[in-house]
Amino acid sequence: MISNQILQSTIEGLKNITRRDISVVDREGKLAATTDDDASLVPLSFIEAVLQSPAENQMIQGNQYFKVLDNGMTEYVLMVRGDDEDAFRLGKIVAFHIQALMIAYKERYDRDNYIKNLLLDNLLLVDIYSRANKLRISNDVKRVVYLIETALDAEMSAMEVLRNVFPERHKDFVTAVDEKSIILVKELEPDDEQDEIEQIAETIFATLSSEAMNTVYVAIGGTVNDLQNVSSSFKEARLAQEVGKIFESDKSIVNYRNLGIGRLIYQLPLPLCRIFINEMLQGFSIDDIDDEMFGTVTKFFENDLNVSETSRELFIHRNTLVYRLDKLEKMTRLDLRKFTDAITFKITLMVNRYLQYREKQAF
Repeated sequence: MISNQILQSTIEGLKNITRRDISVVDREGKLAATTDDDASLVPLSFIEAVLQSPAENQMIQGNQYFKVLDNGMTEYVLMVRGDDEDAFRLGKIVAFHIQALMIAYKERYDRDNYIKNLLLDNLLLVDIYSRANKLRISNDVKRVVYLIETALDAEMSAMEVLRNVFPERHKDFVTAVDEKSIILVKELEPDDEQDEIEQIAETIFATLSSEAMNTVYVAIGGTVNDLQNVSSSFKEARLAQEVGKIFESDKSIVNYRNLGIGRLIYQLPLPLCRIFINEMLQGFSIDDIDDEMFGTVTKFFENDLNVSETSRELFIHRNTLVYRLDKLEKMTRLDLRKFTDAITFKITLMVNRYLQYREKQAF
């Protein structure tokens, strides 16, 4: 069924053109939309008379009443003020327009339902292609799934915002499979590469951030070329969402293809993580490292273990940086100036972060 908001905006637009008051009542007798201040005073008996009559329209006490049908069943009763030919003609036009809206929304609902089942692997292989053909959804095109997490105000609809950004409803699909996230299944051009894919994510982030004035998080799945693999891209986007929050918490856009070693660590069992940390640190705790040391190590890694560049960006003397690295070596027995030790410590930090994340989730 069409939302009352859509009905209201439709009849208000028509009233502005025709200067006639229009009211729409649902099949339960409840006022769905109106431009008439006195519409609530229309007796329920009038509506019941229209519903029970086999005629599609009738005039009652100087007003025109029309049925709006959906598959032969009355979905709405439409009332137009006046008993002249213009009122009759307007009623027929509005009834036809609302019927067309219902067909369009039903098609969108069917497509939305299909995409949801496709994402959740709820369709048989034969149904994937047969239903896609009926819904005029192309199969062998390049697609990618974006998983968007946002917290818009109740009055805003993030899904409608995205549908306005990506209006080609036969190519791009915006839906939701839970209360927290929105999914965009985006059709790509054959020559689109990762730069174009990430540019789309930046557009999503910028648009929703400006609308919501709130946190927006976008995860990107892998590209697929067949409808049956769309669910795989969705799973990859969901994995990117989880892994990104652990290892790339400073980023608002995370691509599955860029997860790197974090994706491997995420699949490790917790007992193995604890064994690894104990073996690498031999009793030393990551919690014993203060914020200053962490900031130094982070900047050192960002500069590819370059002592001169790191000391310059930290605004400290080179000898101060060397002193801090020597201090960390005494604590961990790892010299970060050596590539092997640096890799070991980097992985240890990531495993420790993953372990803390999983343990926090357990409570």
